[in-house]
Amino acid sequence: MPRPGELVPPSAPGDPRFDDDGDPTREESLARVLGGGRAAIEGSIPPIAFLAAWLVTRGDLPASVVWSLVASAGVLALALVQRRRPRAVLVGMLMTVLAAMIAHSTGEARNFFLVQLLSNAASALAWIVSIVVGWPLLGVIVGAVIGTRTRWRHDPVLLRAYQRASWVWVLQYVIRVVVFSVLWWLDETTWLAIMRAALTYPLIIACIAVSGWVLLASIPKWHPGIRKPIPRTVA
Repeated sequence: MPRPGELVPPSAPGDPRFDDDGDPTREESLARVLGGGRAAIEGSIPPIAFLAAWLVTRGDLPASVVWSLVASAGVLALALVQRRRPRAVLVGMLMTVLAAMIAHSTGEARNFFLVQLLSNAASALAWIVSIVVGWPLLGVIVGAVIGTRTRWRHDPVLLRAYQRASWVWVLQYVIRVVVFSVLWWLDETTWLAIMRAALTYPLIIACIAVSGWVLLASIPKWHPGIRKPIPRTVA
């Protein structure tokens, strides 16, 4: 059975979902397109290391910061060994370094998560604006990954589908902002670390699955799919 957000084509051509060469045109999974949950897992490692050190050392901020940086460096080293593009890992490492600097300079452990809180708020705002102005970020990202670039904007069906699916991503950022803000205000460092990890991998996987389902459910059966935008004049 197909998983949420995924359509499985028949075993042979002759279906409208196949092009003239017999290649599937609608067999898509947003998780597959976006590279699965590896980035989410790697993003969870530094805060988990921070939490572990925080609990073991009973609130030693410098030690917790050091362990989070060591974990971040380990993730980067693994990416380099596996010969993967370390761009996302580098961004995550820079975020960890910035968070560590803020926590160390202020002397407050809760501020280790301030960067994450603010970045999620900024991301939610950016996604909302992108939807309103007709440039939903999910379309921009997926278009760049699958090679359609911005041609989907000339297809009313895909534009509407990407806008609807992008609201799911807005929701995940809003959830984090609300949870992190409350815990930061209450100065609950331990729970901040726990929820930072809990709302990374699981929430991103859920977001990809739900937004993938919304995206594909918004595309009529007669449409060839996200890889084959139909110009407005043709549609």
